[in-house]
Amino acid sequence: MTHTIHPRPGEVSLESLLAIFYTDALELGRFEHRQSERIPESYRRLLSHSSHMTVTVESFYKDRVEVRVLRSQSSDLVYCREILLSTQATGKVVQYGIVRLKLDLISQPARSEILSESKPLGRVLIEREILREVQLFDLYKVSCGPRLAEFFGVQQGACTFGRTALIYCDREPAIELLEIVAPNSA
Repeated sequence: MTHTIHPRPGEVSLESLLAIFYTDALELGRFEHRQSERIPESYRRLLSHSSHMTVTVESFYKDRVEVRVLRSQSSDLVYCREILLSTQATGKVVQYGIVRLKLDLISQPARSEILSESKPLGRVLIEREILREVQLFDLYKVSCGPRLAEFFGVQQGACTFGRTALIYCDREPAIELLEIVAPNSA
């Protein structure tokens, strides 16, 4: 398992993100690339955009979300975490994610808050007023493997959808993301 940044700045590799925490990606799920028009409308609204997922998921569920960090690792330059977002009111898990960020591109106050693992990443960036742009990379149909099924409380093989994205902070590619929404988010 590694937390090196993908060698080509401005790109996001699904395989590279999965390899941070999984030696066998099938443990998490099976990923099939999908065009936006081949994704059901409710999932498309959640995923096919250039906004923070924190804001999008909170708007969709009409509730604030909280982060639970499952695993994290860091070096002087890179911080990675595997997370779940759940609604405050019900505790329902609504999103799974893997985050890899370049620490040197995040201001010290925001970096400290991110490393405290107490708030969703999007909320920290918004509250700290960090100039950011979210770039959608790819959309995926995801068949839940044993770990993802456990996280979402569904049967292994249940279908959902996800995306990879890149967040630019102050015009620099700073944060790579894999974001998967809970099955039946319709």
